[in-house]
Amino acid sequence: MALSPRGTLNLETLDGSDPDSALLLDGEQWPPPCEILLDPEAEHSPDIILVGSSELSSPPSPGPRRDVCICCGSLQVHTQHPLFEGGMCAPCKDKFLECLFLYDDDGYQSYCSICCAGETLLICENPDCTRCYCFECVDTLVGPGTSEKVHAMSNWVCFLCLPFPRSGLLQRRRKWRSGLKAFYDREAESPLEMYKTVPVWKREPIRVLSLFGNIKKELTSLGFLEDGSKRGRLKHLDDVTNVVRRDVDEWGPFDLTYGSTPALGHTCDHPPGWYVYQFHRILQYARPPPGSPQPFFWMFVDNLVLTEEDLDVATRFLETDPVTIQDVHGRTVQNAVHVWSNIPAVKSRHSALVSQEELFLLAQDRQRMKPPAQSPATLVKNCFLPLREYFKYFSTGLTSSL
Repeated sequence: MALSPRGTLNLETLDGSDPDSALLLDGEQWPPPCEILLDPEAEHSPDIILVGSSELSSPPSPGPRRDVCICCGSLQVHTQHPLFEGGMCAPCKDKFLECLFLYDDDGYQSYCSICCAGETLLICENPDCTRCYCFECVDTLVGPGTSEKVHAMSNWVCFLCLPFPRSGLLQRRRKWRSGLKAFYDREAESPLEMYKTVPVWKREPIRVLSLFGNIKKELTSLGFLEDGSKRGRLKHLDDVTNVVRRDVDEWGPFDLTYGSTPALGHTCDHPPGWYVYQFHRILQYARPPPGSPQPFFWMFVDNLVLTEEDLDVATRFLETDPVTIQDVHGRTVQNAVHVWSNIPAVKSRHSALVSQEELFLLAQDRQRMKPPAQSPATLVKNCFLPLREYFKYFSTGLTSSL
């Protein structure tokens, strides 16, 4: 199996079915614990390794232990792993929360779905799956030498995409999507609730309301929008002064509401604080009814034009602290934005390489530049990648598998 450009192995799942619950036949788990190896030379057929008692041990291997961290082996268990059976220590829990929804530029998740670390990763190449697993976790939990067997195969199957729940000591939780949401809401200490991820077969094209700044180009490049009525849609508004709730109800419903201040160097038709107030007003119209399970996301981006008072108002109205995302070349900050959002992992992209005073000087410098600085959406483009867990996306050049 060839290595991908970032030193990872390509994987492919059986299908796009939801693996939340185990497959049972007449009350028995199917297939029973055993080792299944498909012909690695077969064309277009997925390769499966299910390492069980026949290879690893006799008598049968015990199940995963709840009193051991399956990420690092620590006995200081703080909580339970949300995706797989087994414990998780406090440091691994913190790392998991920070890294789980981080994505690389190729569209795949940046870290192992078990330990949220790992140097060389196995990638699931199912177009509807972006998860990765490190060699160390696979060899430790599935069986010694398993990563080498995967390396010898043409395709392989992700542990969360398999139709059966157990491979060696690695056992998928029956309701891992619900478990992941409960884990995040309980452990993240965030004022914003996480939405339950959506099974592939239930994902629909995203519906977007884009205020002031237009993010059609960025979402199209990520595969969320395509031409055609059923390929996702975007409603863009530059001025919302006369927009009322009835208008938003007629245009909607929406899954993502985005807003931004103008890019530095662009003419502002309104005071900077106007964009905050108007975004918050329209956001209330676009939200689903209270208690709705429908995933709904929002993002507001300030391109360093808001005053300190405006920043405080935005934080109070949007009920979350902003993060600073910077465009750094070498040791020089080329551009930066402040971001408020409920999209998972946006806070993990926060960087504090420069002080607020330096950001102020950067803003002054950007305003004098011609042509004007790049749009805020360019800096936050990859922050939208976690939405692949919730909405349908289409073919792009982002990943080698698409």
